[in-house]
Amino acid sequence: MHTLTRVLRERAVSDGERVALDFEDRSFTFGDVQTQADQWATALAVAGAHRGSRIALMSANRPEFVFALYGALQLGASIVMVSPAWKSAEVHHACEVVGPDLALGDDAGSAALAEVLPSTPVLRLDDPLPPQSYAPAPVGDDVDLDAILVFSSGTTGLPKAVRHTHRSMGHAVEHWIAVLGLTEHDRFQIATPPVHILGLLNIVTAVKAGARVRLHPRFDLDASLRAIAEERMTLEMAVAPIALGMANHPHLEDFDLSSLRYIMWGATPVAEEVARTVTRRSGARWLPAYGTSEVPVIAANPVQTPDRWRLDSAGLAAPGVKLRIVDPHTGVVLDPGATGEIQVSSPSAMAGYLPDSETAAAFSDGWYRTGDIGWLEPEGWLHITDRLKEMIKVRGFQVAPAEIEAILHADPRVRDCAVFGVEDAELGEAIVAAVALIDGASVTGEELQSVVADQLAGYKKIRHVVFVDEIPRLPSGKALRRQLKERWPGGLGA
Repeated sequence: MHTLTRVLRERAVSDGERVALDFEDRSFTFGDVQTQADQWATALAVAGAHRGSRIALMSANRPEFVFALYGALQLGASIVMVSPAWKSAEVHHACEVVGPDLALGDDAGSAALAEVLPSTPVLRLDDPLPPQSYAPAPVGDDVDLDAILVFSSGTTGLPKAVRHTHRSMGHAVEHWIAVLGLTEHDRFQIATPPVHILGLLNIVTAVKAGARVRLHPRFDLDASLRAIAEERMTLEMAVAPIALGMANHPHLEDFDLSSLRYIMWGATPVAEEVARTVTRRSGARWLPAYGTSEVPVIAANPVQTPDRWRLDSAGLAAPGVKLRIVDPHTGVVLDPGATGEIQVSSPSAMAGYLPDSETAAAFSDGWYRTGDIGWLEPEGWLHITDRLKEMIKVRGFQVAPAEIEAILHADPRVRDCAVFGVEDAELGEAIVAAVALIDGASVTGEELQSVVADQLAGYKKIRHVVFVDEIPRLPSGKALRRQLKERWPGGLGA
């Protein structure tokens, strides 16, 4: 195991002239990336960064994000990923949690960071880099240094910073290469923000594998589809909003997606009807996979045996990863087929949270507690049914929102949906479905209630349907059910 920076340097030596990164009409070789990283290491050192520093980085997708990331890591500093979508209060919370020593960002990001960090040096990614008057002292190959701090989704409370060392990220990279079957012949693109664990993992994994990556400044479905067709991408990374966009694209058939080995579906359980629609219209098949910010690669369908791929399962444990299902109330490990909390043992597991007081509760006997509910087949296939803290309790029965959402997603009139529970004096909680319709579709709430009632037990009945323009989602694709719940009833028109 080596540091992420040593991996880049070795790649630059062995493949310095090969293109590593495309952005708009610019291309950068592995050698270019290393040269730029060296310049950023100098700039950050001049600004006061050193081994152990925490550097907040807030930027949209752009090459300088990658260069500054590796420059900071060369110094033995860690990069704190601050989402460019966050508002001032969210940025303030993140900085309060991690206490950055330095900050940098694009124009918008640096302004936001300067506002909440008035006493901290803030650099702009567009500032001229200083001349290479000296080289910062190398920090060696210490894989136990903190490398990356990403924030958990915060759907069940204020976000926590997830600490990953070079060692844990190095194992995640090896796992990701294995489950994707990634080689130097692959080309793929990143439209999700690299401040999210998937985008970040893709960047550092591509360097290790020698793959070529196109970075998009923002998500644009047509631009992504054109890139696949024109540049003959070999795989695509999709979260729920991308998959939904593809399924509903009026001209999907106009794009030649035949170069794709597969489209990876991650971050949320697969909506089977959405996946089948895309495959029927484009020919592209899906490779479901599963990971979290805390353990980036947990399970995936077996990439080398496409005849075994399944839409109803996240797949099998990644190499070196162990899975178990535990009763969330008693802690007893359950047999195959029983439903409980998914727990993971992996060398890619995070080093801990900030604040550190949150770390102990995240593990049980060294196993990471995902907070996801699911079950295992005897052969090891993993099924994810829902989030532990988002389960709806109706008359004492546990109801998984994802089960109802899957039925609604299968309705051709529904573009997107999210299901959540609200307090109810008689039921304990009543089930509410927020639904966004396909343009031009016409359906009543009562009709959608009947669709679900025809397929599920009576206690899983939808009590209220509200129609919305969009379902709020994180960049990872996770529906913000808590946000919808907080808007009930006023903002959703009960």
